[in-house]
Amino acid sequence: MNRSRTNRKPTEQESGSALPGGIITGVLAVLMLALDVSLVRSGMLPAKFLAPVVILLLLAVALLGFLTHRTGNRRRFVAGTIISVLVAAVMVYGLVALARVTSTLNNITTVNTEVSYVGAYVLTDDEAETLNDLETETFGILAELDRTSTDGAIEQLNRSLDTEITTVEYDGLTDLVDALYSQECRVILLNSAYLDVIAEIEGYEDIEDQIREVTGLSVEAEAEEEYVETELSDTVFTMYISGVDSRNGLVAKSRSDVNILATVNTETHQVLLVSTPRDYYVPLSISNGVKDKLTHAGIYGISVCVDTMEMLYETEIDYYFRVSFEGLEDIVDALGGVNVYSEYAFTSNSGNYTFVEGYNYVDGNKALCFARERYAFPTGDRQWGKNQMALIQAIIDKAISPDILVKYSSILTAVEDNFETTLPYDLIAGLVNNQLSTGADWDIITYSVNGSDGNSSTYSLSKPNYVMIPDEETVATAKELMQAVLNGEVISQPEE
Repeated sequence: MNRSRTNRKPTEQESGSALPGGIITGVLAVLMLALDVSLVRSGMLPAKFLAPVVILLLLAVALLGFLTHRTGNRRRFVAGTIISVLVAAVMVYGLVALARVTSTLNNITTVNTEVSYVGAYVLTDDEAETLNDLETETFGILAELDRTSTDGAIEQLNRSLDTEITTVEYDGLTDLVDALYSQECRVILLNSAYLDVIAEIEGYEDIEDQIREVTGLSVEAEAEEEYVETELSDTVFTMYISGVDSRNGLVAKSRSDVNILATVNTETHQVLLVSTPRDYYVPLSISNGVKDKLTHAGIYGISVCVDTMEMLYETEIDYYFRVSFEGLEDIVDALGGVNVYSEYAFTSNSGNYTFVEGYNYVDGNKALCFARERYAFPTGDRQWGKNQMALIQAIIDKAISPDILVKYSSILTAVEDNFETTLPYDLIAGLVNNQLSTGADWDIITYSVNGSDGNSSTYSLSKPNYVMIPDEETVATAKELMQAVLNGEVISQPEE
């Protein structure tokens, strides 16, 4: 006898379509996989955080897959769909944020070119308006100084005018400018970075009011990278920090007004900052022993700055980090301001800001005035360097705090156009990973070398001008401190 089968009514979980839920789960799974891969490739998230994140994402996708499995239970499906959209949005945000971080770091760590801006200058009241008005004139040029930039500018002029311009050489900067002033030649070719140098000499302070640029030429050259590449396992490295105040942007060759060596030991979590006054009277790496102001090294390129600092301190510099003064202002604003310590109470000449002895909360503009002030102190440039190191310390203290997480977007915007470094991406990611993993406090030690006032001719200027004669005892102390940090010794703040 055949018994008829009873028709069972499908449950709510079994009823409805499984396709929408499958699509939602699939999208979430793809986003989860992409986010996991991006986190691993970034190298910034420590393993102890990465594993829980991956597990949490897996559980979230599994739970949402269960909630949206079928459309039969409408309430559960709708709730699961809404939560899935929110989770997907979070993962997309994470992917975009990671892409932004890695892209910015790759951009600032890819150093390709340096640019010299060479102008064709005439007297202010000269009638020449365009380059064509000068093509038959004899152009005054420097005989030896910065010939790479000059020769590059001449090539561009020849192509532009479809002719070969006539030139006459002068031995020094003031000789060249004097030839223009006396109308010995009607037009001169000059790297614009030299204008600030000439203005340092008595009698030439108003040079920018006396001359006028008819045309400007950008001479590009590949940035030289002759630095030691440390392994990611290395725990110590030395970096040159250069601060530039260029009218033509960060990549322009210009005077380096901030010259700081940072010796970093990631095992002892110590950073030694050694500041060298901008007017320090030292041989440049290209001057064959002739001394010049340290700040002038930047006119000949960042590699000359690095090599000159290596010569001065008899140490190997692994990387450099270059920042514009405007960049400091932007980064401080992006961080929401910082607390900087001042050794003295003073009022800045620019901005007319008042600083108290002790900690001062500063925004970007006030921080910039603090870092640029020179004339309010009896020790001038030396205190200037100390204030710059104090601001760097304040920025580091704020940057390793949790506040950086909610301000990352504005910080990246500030970094993109104002910073340049040869620190490789992997090393930066490793430092971030280490900081997130340990949460360690960093001990920042500062030291400034000293010197005495002098007046002498330099490699860049044949006429006597102010220089600072190095105090060799303080230079020797700086060398000892650097070596101690490199050796893993824990040092304390030295007395100055």
